[in-house]
Amino acid sequence: METKIKAHFTAPELLNPTNPISVCLIGAGGTGSQVLTGLARMSHSLQQLGHAGFQVSLWDDDIITDANRGRQLFAECEVGLSKATALITRTNRFFGTARKAVEKPFTVNTTTGRNAIYISCVDTAAARFGISEVLNDLDLSAHRTDTPRYWMDFGNSRDTGQVILSTIGSIKQPASEKFTPVGSLPQVTREFGELLTQGDTEDLPSCSLAEALEKQDLFINSVLAQMGCSLLWQLIRKGFTEQRGIFVNLLEFRTLPLPL
Repeated sequence: METKIKAHFTAPELLNPTNPISVCLIGAGGTGSQVLTGLARMSHSLQQLGHAGFQVSLWDDDIITDANRGRQLFAECEVGLSKATALITRTNRFFGTARKAVEKPFTVNTTTGRNAIYISCVDTAAARFGISEVLNDLDLSAHRTDTPRYWMDFGNSRDTGQVILSTIGSIKQPASEKFTPVGSLPQVTREFGELLTQGDTEDLPSCSLAEALEKQDLFINSVLAQMGCSLLWQLIRKGFTEQRGIFVNLLEFRTLPLPL
């Protein structure tokens, strides 16, 4: 008997929505600044294909320093400004959008409202567990375009990184003759919680780009951002995915998909 391939079918309200899909992007650093650009390009492309696209809010309470320039997408004239505000202002002007910057950390005490998709680009395990706490407390009862559905987490060390896609609750799957539908994808904090905690550090901010590059290589963030955005693009364009993440080793130029 032939074994069916596992696949996760996208929440149906995200495939042809009347209004833009609400996306909450948490973190505006090396990866988050690249993901924001990817989301803007994706939203524009989806709109050209008849889709409503995205409405993005970017959360980060950090300020741009000179050490951020180069590895992160910031210019000299933006030093001293809010990371979230600088990126959102630039993106809105370029794409003619009205996305929102939130100059706050994403915590139980600061968040309000709901989003269909949450994307985290944070540095510590503690921040991820905090996000998980917020998401696990969300109301999932209403069937609307802002019903929380997915959490995509980006994380990296100096030369390696990963993108993990998880569902918020379980998503009802259609019957399929070709695939074995999978409605629930585990959260990164549940599946890799111990590893996250072991690898967590409390590094102080870098004083220069040279110091920052000793902690994270120049292109690891942009490679992860492209891979993760491609996974999200396929989830919406194809309506399903056979993968729930990607592991990247930039030092050895290797990538490994994480199957369902």
